[in-house]
Amino acid sequence: MSTKKKFRVPHSFVIVFSIIIAAVLLTWIIPAGEYARVENADGIKVIDPTQFNYIARTPVNPLLIPMYIVKAFIKRVDIMLVILFSGGAFHMLTQSGALQAVIAKLAKKFSNNLYVFIPILTLMFGLICTTQAVNMFIAFAPVMVMLALAIGLDSITGAAIILLGGAIGFSTGTLNPNTTVVAQKIAELPLYSGIGYRWVCFAVYYVITNIFLVRYALKIKKDPTKSPMYDLDQNSELRAGGGLEDFGTIDTRKVLNIIALVVSLGVIIYGSIKFGWDMPEMAAMFIWLAIISGFDSDTICKNFLEGCKKMMSAMIIIGLAQSISSIMSDGKIIDTVVHGLAGGLGSVPTLLQAPAMLIANTIINVFLTSGSGQAAAVMPILVPLSDLIGVTRQTAVLAFNFGDGFCNYILPTSTALMGIISACNIPYDRWMRFMWKMFAIWLVTGTVMLVIAQLINYGPM
Repeated sequence: MSTKKKFRVPHSFVIVFSIIIAAVLLTWIIPAGEYARVENADGIKVIDPTQFNYIARTPVNPLLIPMYIVKAFIKRVDIMLVILFSGGAFHMLTQSGALQAVIAKLAKKFSNNLYVFIPILTLMFGLICTTQAVNMFIAFAPVMVMLALAIGLDSITGAAIILLGGAIGFSTGTLNPNTTVVAQKIAELPLYSGIGYRWVCFAVYYVITNIFLVRYALKIKKDPTKSPMYDLDQNSELRAGGGLEDFGTIDTRKVLNIIALVVSLGVIIYGSIKFGWDMPEMAAMFIWLAIISGFDSDTICKNFLEGCKKMMSAMIIIGLAQSISSIMSDGKIIDTVVHGLAGGLGSVPTLLQAPAMLIANTIINVFLTSGSGQAAAVMPILVPLSDLIGVTRQTAVLAFNFGDGFCNYILPTSTALMGIISACNIPYDRWMRFMWKMFAIWLVTGTVMLVIAQLINYGPM
């Protein structure tokens, strides 16, 4: 008897490489176009929505794909070093047994209080990400997965606490300097104006997201086989020990290692907010953490290298993803996509104009993943368009925030998403089996909040 061959989802590398090939093909299909760019009064280079021209095609040679990948690695070497060195540092901590011992204590205390435990953690990540990008927590993801596995959940729950919590803070744009501030400058709005309603959006998304996540966690705790990661989690290297008692006890050395971890993460967050630290400073801090957490010099080198090896997959994913935007940019088709979507907004009914802006920004984010870059590209179009159709400029900024932010947690081109799930050994297809429902709920929520913004004439203050 013949048997049907079961469909097998490709490896994450294959998925991203397929998107790279698709991007190259699009440069041969979509006409090349370009907006004129000018510098506004705030010194921000923006497009002039009245000056768009089709230009000579510059399709990308498929034979140059490896070169684009190499250049992408060079361009994103800073974040790759963060991932590499954080992997080494956290492996040092796990080898010392410090993380496992603390996680056992936390697990015993919170395993039966998921209604409190998960919302507290998502709130912490959400509040931090009102000013910071979620990718700053890539190195922290294995710790959350270890904790989730220890209390009978799955690795998806551990990663989702960071990704979904951070998404709420980043995507509602309450205080974000790279998206909200840039968009408001272009829209000529007072900086941080409209913050009251953005906090309302934060609260609404926070409640809805936690309801979804807690329900999922309770389902997995009741029946672990329902997890998309069930088979892989059984042999996960992040499952340290068979039970909580196997995690070991806390001694002085372990306490000092945990203090070093907390201080290092605290310094990174403080430095990022207060002094504008970026990826190089974060990478340097993880080197210090590895040194402080180590034993003798030979053991430090051995464990650090072992931890770095485990992060190679995450690094390669980020390099592959970065090459996609470079290909689209060299093919001169990003402005064409923006121009086409902006032209289609005019035919949408007035009440649905803001939700249509959300959809348009979501589509654009596939091609243009930089938040500040997307603001510079789309806001000069959305501002005059919103003036013409009766949508407030503040609502247009909110639609941009939602569109630029929330889809980052389903796109295989997102640094934050691919970095975190790769660090936790979660295949992209397994993540999407969990995440597609949450993203659909986010889109519906955003549509409702934008319609309300139009109805209340969401203004500048």
